[in-house]
Amino acid sequence: MSAETSVSGAAGSATNARDFILPDLGEGLTEAELISWLVKVGDEVHVDQMVVEVESAKSVVELPSPFAGRIEALHANAGDTVSAGQTLLSVAEVGPGLSADVDAGAGPDSSEASASGSGSDSGGANLIGYGTSEPKARSMKQRSFGAKPSSPSVPSPPSAATPPASEPTAQSGAVSSAEPAAEISPVSSPIVRKLAKDNGLSAKHLPGTGPGGTVTRADVLKAIESGTTAVSTAAPTRPVTTGSTSAGEESTSGDTRSAITGLRKVVSERLTKSRQEIPEATIWLDVDATELLNTKRTLEARTGEKYSLLSLVARFVVAGLKKFPIINSSIDTEANEIVTHGGINLGLAAQTPRGLMVPVVHGADQMSLRQLRDSVSETVGKASTGKFSSQELTGGTFTLNNYGVFGVDGSAPIINLPEIAMLGLGRIKERPWVVNGELSVRKVMFLSFVFDHRACDGAEPSQFLTFVADCIENPISLLPEL
Repeated sequence: MSAETSVSGAAGSATNARDFILPDLGEGLTEAELISWLVKVGDEVHVDQMVVEVESAKSVVELPSPFAGRIEALHANAGDTVSAGQTLLSVAEVGPGLSADVDAGAGPDSSEASASGSGSDSGGANLIGYGTSEPKARSMKQRSFGAKPSSPSVPSPPSAATPPASEPTAQSGAVSSAEPAAEISPVSSPIVRKLAKDNGLSAKHLPGTGPGGTVTRADVLKAIESGTTAVSTAAPTRPVTTGSTSAGEESTSGDTRSAITGLRKVVSERLTKSRQEIPEATIWLDVDATELLNTKRTLEARTGEKYSLLSLVARFVVAGLKKFPIINSSIDTEANEIVTHGGINLGLAAQTPRGLMVPVVHGADQMSLRQLRDSVSETVGKASTGKFSSQELTGGTFTLNNYGVFGVDGSAPIINLPEIAMLGLGRIKERPWVVNGELSVRKVMFLSFVFDHRACDGAEPSQFLTFVADCIENPISLLPEL
């Protein structure tokens, strides 16, 4: 059996394989990193069974299969970057009568379904709100969300990251005959198009090395480096491999290259934009945290419950944001407006196995100390896996960054766009300190506060920082604010 019939089933093979493509990720996202496969070739799956785990710019999600059948092929490897519309896996139908049901000549119902190409009763699963309704008896004839049409197609080429031992000798005649003299390569990412356009190139006329000949960022960068300045009118060739050092591969000099993908790519872009866009200023204070530690021990002894220092400082921060609401703001650059938020959604910068993330405690201003403590504890606990939902990573109005856990005294943190400020907590260390005119050894910590000068001048940030510092040095001073 040829490669074409074994994959597509268009030539009347015994098995009809259907392709599950990466669905639209929403919010303008076009790429994701494949974290792990939850199935392997040969496994039988049912509709809505989770088959793959991917990481988008927002979160890690598991995607369900829109088909039932046997896994015939996986078209990407763990660690690959996949684009919306790219084939992830192929599922072959199993069981008696199923292949006959989808035969093009099965009857008028079948021809009507193939003409429409899709149906409202599709068994495919959406990325948001996973799961589908119960499939109807003949829904397999219709195109599901995340599936390619069952009309004649070409086999999905293997991922560029894992080139085959030998290349197929020919593509489907239907596709090759439809290609114009100046071949147009598919480009799925608007970022790639913009990069090419900014450098005087047309991405769709470049040779693509991604799945299905898709033009990738690497292809555009290669064209820029080679000095390509004009659009080629000849049909480009599509090499299977780029010939460059792949991500993680050691070069002859001993250097190792790692692609900036997934969350690292998003963090890089956001922090770069923050530095370029925000006229930030940083202020700092040394604070005597001795009484805070004493209050923590007293509170735990009287209640029999544990309270982290982070949750206590978070309570002081919430009180400070209520007192100085301009700090709880963001900048709307398109409208050229300062948005002062009515509620406080407290972001907590966290180092996770996936990288730096800022999960958000929503409605912190409405919580008691005990409720805030529980929410902070739950959020910090999830940082060990980095598996936060999209909702938990959005909507923050102010960020608290505890980098003291890394053993450093202070930092000038980068503001988390579109917020206008961030408070950083350094380590607590015994230091000489003057108390009532006498030198003594105290538990001292370092507070650093960075703010956006577009939203406020130095007065409010300084008042906010000294308020939080006063609460740390004398926690009982917060009682009038409760």
